[in-house]
Amino acid sequence: MPDARDARLPFAESVLRAPKGSRWRDWQIDPDATRPKVSLDALAPDGKPFSGGDKAADKEAVERLAGEIDALQNVFHPDGRYKLLVVLQGTDTSGKDGTVRGVFGRTSPLGVRTVGWKAPTEPERAHDFLWRIHQAMPGNGEIVVFNRSHYEDVLVPVVNGWIDKAQTQQRYAHINDFERLLAETGTVILKFMLHIGFDEQRQRLQDRIDDPEKHWKFSLGDLDVRKQWPAYQKAYEDLLGATSTPWAPWSVVPANSKTHRNLMIATIVRDTLQRLELRFPPDDPALKSLRVD
Repeated sequence: MPDARDARLPFAESVLRAPKGSRWRDWQIDPDATRPKVSLDALAPDGKPFSGGDKAADKEAVERLAGEIDALQNVFHPDGRYKLLVVLQGTDTSGKDGTVRGVFGRTSPLGVRTVGWKAPTEPERAHDFLWRIHQAMPGNGEIVVFNRSHYEDVLVPVVNGWIDKAQTQQRYAHINDFERLLAETGTVILKFMLHIGFDEQRQRLQDRIDDPEKHWKFSLGDLDVRKQWPAYQKAYEDLLGATSTPWAPWSVVPANSKTHRNLMIATIVRDTLQRLELRFPPDDPALKSLRVD
């Protein structure tokens, strides 16, 4: 069997690879390394590598990028050669909902779909852990954004000791093979780990408690999960190193700043769509002389 890294993709892997010398490079987990050692402590959650230094200007840039993504999606949809899967993964309050609104809020709902993943139902538990995920994949010309994802299945069960190390490694392999299948059949995969600090999460949870309009976002269980912060950080480091592949690399997004979070993700999504060299389908020759009465 050929090595998975030699897989022939319908798009160049350079589409997904952070260019040398780019602001993105230092925040992408090396897709060419075998199980790179990842330290989230070495990646500052309050970093702003994509910021121009002025918050108002950054917000204007996000709006402009959202418009550009909308224009590119208008070609991506009829082009129909690709699918785009955007994975947003992060701890509670890391900003997954805000990213969807800020980056994809201008796109047409006809071609963009968001899936918010929760604990599996009993019918879903009766199948393998990727069964429900596969059913939600984008079709040709479609963009799908995952708010949480299949990576919950190598986070929650790991931290709570529901699966052992051998089972965890097996799931990493299953995920890599699954994403390789998607990539080889035209799915462009962008995976973002929204990285916030412990103190920033405390403030955001407190904001949800203090604001009645945000109570629906808060659960007492969030405080129990917060007590497991070190274990979750370790689980994230392990999965980032094990599942950042040439066909589906991970990017860590410093997300203490909501504006910067959106700016970085919007820039990468815009740049990725541009690299696909999208085009409209060929004209129908019958339209050349057609006149509407």
